[in-house]
Amino acid sequence: MSAGQIERDEQGFAADDGSRRALGALTARIDPNAIGLPIALVALIVAFAISAPNFLTVNNQLNNLQNAAFVGIIAFGMTLVIIAGEIDISVGSAVALGSAMLGVLTQHAGLPLGVAVVLVLLEGALIGALGGAIRAFIGVPSFIVTLALYTGLAGLALLITNALPISIEADHFSFWGSGRVAGIPVPALVLIAVFLLFWFIARKTVFGRSVYAVGGNAEAARLSGLPVAAVRVAIFAITGLLAAAVAILESARLSAGDPTIGVGLEFQVISAVIIGGTSLMGGRGSIVGTALGVLFITILANGMVLLGINNYAQQVVQGGVILVGVLVSQWRVRTRATR
Repeated sequence: MSAGQIERDEQGFAADDGSRRALGALTARIDPNAIGLPIALVALIVAFAISAPNFLTVNNQLNNLQNAAFVGIIAFGMTLVIIAGEIDISVGSAVALGSAMLGVLTQHAGLPLGVAVVLVLLEGALIGALGGAIRAFIGVPSFIVTLALYTGLAGLALLITNALPISIEADHFSFWGSGRVAGIPVPALVLIAVFLLFWFIARKTVFGRSVYAVGGNAEAARLSGLPVAAVRVAIFAITGLLAAAVAILESARLSAGDPTIGVGLEFQVISAVIIGGTSLMGGRGSIVGTALGVLFITILANGMVLLGINNYAQQVVQGGVILVGVLVSQWRVRTRATR
């Protein structure tokens, strides 16, 4: 064999070895755990496209985006809460109270709508911050704190409205809940804006990295100089603010302040976050995963309605999906721990 042939063979082997290394590096960067939800979401869409009438129509998909907004906007804040190793089950009641307050302030107190909106947003952030402060400075577990808020806020919403919806008569207010811009529902546009904002916060800011650090090991974060208490107060305040924003959008959709609109919403929000891959143990999760989780539960609910599945059966299916999400989350934690 000639020297030139040997050199060409060596170069070919080197190229093949380099290709294998590049392929190996690419494969190593693909987390098998991270592709399960997108595959499941695509499979769900295909199944409903085949079996559910009108599922793939443009109008139905736009309605899905609108419905996803009322869960997803809060879910992005809840993602930070759970990444930090906490939980907030009061968000549904916070939505109910925000909507009730908006009706009372505009129709009973006679305040301009803009002023009432600002006050409702401040109320949501302050109540969230209060819960976070009790957790951070007194040490009461967040589940207990938010359980108390869950009950108290729901009761307060019913109390101030006498358990009745209050019609909100304001020009163009309904646009924010059911209007469209270039054919896209306004709540969906708000959802996209909140998604981009929270993706940036989680991935590109010191605060976002601090949330992951607190959830991974709060004591180590404290010893490293991170303001653990301030981070905890902030994430609950942010989630309370988002709950108030959803209350305003929901009130606009109904043109009323309704003290019952948030019933069960907290479970949908937490389900979306868990299905999206955020670990209940804290320290792991992503905004993108939560967005996929929101789409999954929204499309699942929509498809079952189109198929005419019994409401009680829908609850069984949704409960099973949540359980599977929790089991997968635990499996991911154990898998990473053994690597």
